[in-house]
Amino acid sequence: MTGRERILAKLDGQPVDALPLMPITMMFAADQIKAKYFNYAMDFRVLADAQIRVAEKFGFDYVSVISDPAREPHDLGAAIEFFEDQPPAVVEAHSLLLDKASLASLRVPDPMSGPRMRDRVNGVALLKKRAGADLLVEGWVEGPCAEAADLRGINRLMLDFHDDPQFVRDLFAFSVEMELRFAAAQVEAGADLIGIGDAAASLIGPKLYSEFVQPCERQLIDGIHAMGAKVRLHICGNTKRILEGMGRVGADIVDLDYPAPVAMGRAAMGPAQVLLGNLEPVGLLRDGSPAQVAEAIARCHAEAGDAFIAGAGCEICRGTPEANLLALCDYARHPN
Repeated sequence: MTGRERILAKLDGQPVDALPLMPITMMFAADQIKAKYFNYAMDFRVLADAQIRVAEKFGFDYVSVISDPAREPHDLGAAIEFFEDQPPAVVEAHSLLLDKASLASLRVPDPMSGPRMRDRVNGVALLKKRAGADLLVEGWVEGPCAEAADLRGINRLMLDFHDDPQFVRDLFAFSVEMELRFAAAQVEAGADLIGIGDAAASLIGPKLYSEFVQPCERQLIDGIHAMGAKVRLHICGNTKRILEGMGRVGADIVDLDYPAPVAMGRAAMGPAQVLLGNLEPVGLLRDGSPAQVAEAIARCHAEAGDAFIAGAGCEICRGTPEANLLALCDYARHPN
């Protein structure tokens, strides 16, 4: 089977010849071609070169355009700080929606009119052209809570849930509309699957998640499915309190970060939900041994059962020994 076939078969509940392998690589991938991360994040051709290199070297089943969460805010006019060899970052002290009233004048951008959103769409198209016959191509958008935090500021947003819930609903609605438009451009360019990063959702409890976030994630996921693409939900951090809700949004893949045990995720979401994770990126994958990595991914697989894709809890860190990543990959190809 090709990598693309393997992932799609797993998501459709069909037999596969090995575990699909979908670790997130960003800075690790850039380092593989000795590229500065600024260039990786800003030039789709560098990103494509790095993604194809890392997929070929380690036997991944997919390539991805994930790089940083600042693309949408940048093209909306937010203040972004750029670094030579680190991901771009939203400047929270000068958040675009420091004044909540500014939301009324904010307009959903055309993904092809702003340089950073367009660059991601171009990245999808190039990866589809170069690798899409064999590898699944993953696009990426921000989830409603993460995008709202990027535009408003994470601390302000947390207070807004209590102080101005209608503003939060309006901001989430804007974010979903924007991300659906961004996702559509990536699907049209050739994305087989859209990843949704909603890390800020890990900071709230089940009541707020159920009331505010879950309906919007569901709307976003349903919209992407209507475009003909699969969906991966990635909420890094401690998601123990919202696992049941995450299992109800309809994502084809739900990622689990290392604070959320795989067994707990399986119990909360039922036997059919495809899970991915949850190896600790730093303490285990970067600082552990190949034997420890192999033992940990085998344990994750046993806890998850058949509906499982091999990967880490979050990004494979820069500086991760190749032998450790290869131990993860070797298990996926020859699971116990």
